[in-house]
Amino acid sequence: MSVVRFTNEEMAVMSLSSLYAGYGFRQFKMSKFEEYDLYAENKDFLLGSSVITFTDTNGKLMALKPDVTLSIVKSVGDTHLNTEKVYYSENVYRVDKGTHQYKELMQVGLECIGDIDMYSLSEVVLLAKKSLCEISDRNILDISHMGFLNGLLDETKLSDKQRAVVIGYIREKNTVAIEQICSDCFIDEKIKNALVLLTGMYGPFSMKIDELKAVSCNTTTDDAVKEMEAIFGFLSSCGCADGVNIDFSIVSDSGYYNGVVFQGFIDGVPMGVLTGGSYDNLVHKFGKDAGAVGFAVYLDLLERLMGGDKSYDVDVLLVYDCDTKLDDIAGAVERIRCDGKSVRAVTSDNGTIKYRQRAEITNGEVRFYGSDD
Repeated sequence: MSVVRFTNEEMAVMSLSSLYAGYGFRQFKMSKFEEYDLYAENKDFLLGSSVITFTDTNGKLMALKPDVTLSIVKSVGDTHLNTEKVYYSENVYRVDKGTHQYKELMQVGLECIGDIDMYSLSEVVLLAKKSLCEISDRNILDISHMGFLNGLLDETKLSDKQRAVVIGYIREKNTVAIEQICSDCFIDEKIKNALVLLTGMYGPFSMKIDELKAVSCNTTTDDAVKEMEAIFGFLSSCGCADGVNIDFSIVSDSGYYNGVVFQGFIDGVPMGVLTGGSYDNLVHKFGKDAGAVGFAVYLDLLERLMGGDKSYDVDVLLVYDCDTKLDDIAGAVERIRCDGKSVRAVTSDNGTIKYRQRAEITNGEVRFYGSDD
């Protein structure tokens, strides 16, 4: 029986898609192109400002999509009376942070748009955690809440520009800069201490939530704490609370995110492989009376974890000579494939093919040389 071999990226897409479909999310398919105006009018929401554009045959300026969420929000109808739950696996086109060149990247994720109650919100965070577990047992989900931070900043009377500076310092965990700007702007000592605490706060949810409660100062911050507690309680009841931390460096200076924000990490990958949160403000900008929460998994960042840096081209290099029968070659290839290994059959080993193990066919018999480790 033949063995179908998938790449690690394809396996991840299938695994995650199956997870989301199992929770009732339907697959959302879209075009590679969107009108450029969609991105020009929502640049603050994009991870980068560079967009690949071209002129369509009708003269419209089009773009290869650098983002999926904007296309979904644009496409769904008025959802205030129901809730759209969709997942996707799509290629996006962005400038790679390492090479600074445009790259086609596979992105998998989901969006929940409409009447977002506590279950819908908690379910999305649960699926974010389960997505990380599908990829690796060694994972962390960091959570913060823009509502709590905005509630604190409302007490400072800072300008929008000053608030953005403070949020940037919190993201950088720069407590010295936070203390300095609070002193320069004559911010109340209690609020200053709360901002300093947030800047340095990191650790298991169950150990840090009481610290957060202690510096809550108004209805907005109280509501944010209650929401975070409800989410963590839901994760605990589902057996998914391990590796969930509070970290207020997971914040956004965008005007779109308004509630819980989270980021996922996998051991062996130095950057966050999953990002998400509540983005009601973006939906409202499109004139829709609805809430929204979702996340994306960036599969390109998993290349190192998933074998993208492997040092060989094939598991087994099978060498045969011109006198070897075709049936013997074919039989040997199929037996190796049925063992779950990739194989390349060649007449000679010229040193250009990297392999884990070498094999030769002699008089119909296959002999292996070296270890397959």
